[in-house]
Amino acid sequence: MPEPQLFEYAVVRVVPRVEREEFINVGVILYCPKQKYLGFEYKLDADRLKALYSDLDIDELKHHFAAFEQISLGSKAGGPIGTLDVASRFRWLTATRSTVVQSSKTHPGLCDGDPAQKLKLLFEKLVL
Repeated sequence: MPEPQLFEYAVVRVVPRVEREEFINVGVILYCPKQKYLGFEYKLDADRLKALYSDLDIDELKHHFAAFEQISLGSKAGGPIGTLDVASRFRWLTATRSTVVQSSKTHPGLCDGDPAQKLKLLFEKLVL
């Protein structure tokens, strides 16, 4: 049996009106330092988001989340942040913001093996 691996994760939220502090969980970011793994999974449910705030620009949100995805992959398409090391990218993605796209505080956990599988489980539990 593989040795348990420490990981950190944060829930990514859409906060249409920051001053109201209402949000919908739309994604999860997971970082496993020992495996140098950074994964991001999200789902933008336009109907659900529009129910909370009808004026929300879904296309703009898609653009923001595409950037988050490129940064998590370490892609040059993620700009200068996308070229940073894995830990720095995770810290940037989970930094405190007062914008429409925010993440929760980071939480620790242990996984037995594949962090991508743990990301999938957290995504199903916390977003879907």
